[in-house]
Amino acid sequence: NDAEAESMGGGEEDVDSEYETILKNLPKPSELAGYQLTPIEFDKDIDDHMLFVTACSNLRALNYSIPTEDTHRSRAIAGRIIPAIATTTALVTGLICLEMYKIIGTPRKELTVEAYKNGFINLAIPFITLSEPTPPAKTKAILKGEEWNWTAWDSLDISKGDITLSELMEHFKTEYNLEIQMLSQGVSILYSFFANKKKVQERMNMPMSKIITSITKKEFPPNQLFIILELIANDIDTDEEVEIPYVKFRFR
Repeated sequence: NDAEAESMGGGEEDVDSEYETILKNLPKPSELAGYQLTPIEFDKDIDDHMLFVTACSNLRALNYSIPTEDTHRSRAIAGRIIPAIATTTALVTGLICLEMYKIIGTPRKELTVEAYKNGFINLAIPFITLSEPTPPAKTKAILKGEEWNWTAWDSLDISKGDITLSELMEHFKTEYNLEIQMLSQGVSILYSFFANKKKVQERMNMPMSKIITSITKKEFPPNQLFIILELIANDIDTDEEVEIPYVKFRFR
């Protein structure tokens, strides 16, 4: 209808006026005396550059179950990359960098979900729009009488070295008032309340890394520091199951 059309038309004008307002609010060059922004040019032969790029690329690879690479291999890959100019790849890279600045370059201590943006683009139309991401789903858990709403991005971090299974179970009893019913790593079950009692007793005094290697028959890479553990646990007082996130166990 006419009212709706007028409303849509007014939206375009609002964008233009908002643009003018933002432009006027930007500080003048004279107000930035002494401030200097120095861009850093990526150089694959600088170790600090490659360590950062390798860490970022491996984090992304892990998200999509892609094999990770070491710094030497990543340096060789970076040396063969052809720069993308005026393409969708360049635009996407720019949008990613804008989000990266928020995470590693912002002076704000905490960023709300509204600070981040999802980008949708189509250069054939052309079309580009940004929207706020949907917050991750929360799961409520009661630990030692206190409510904790955790998401898929949360974890329980344990940095006590390569402790034994018995020590790990005791840690959950004293720290979280939880009794472990089942403990697994990947597809390997490390402990369960219904497992063979003799086998469970043997594993109780074994370091966690030794239990895993004895089951998988594979040694951990020398540069691996963490093991991801998943468990089912009950509250000691109520005997009710408590949903908790995965455990990031640092064994080195």
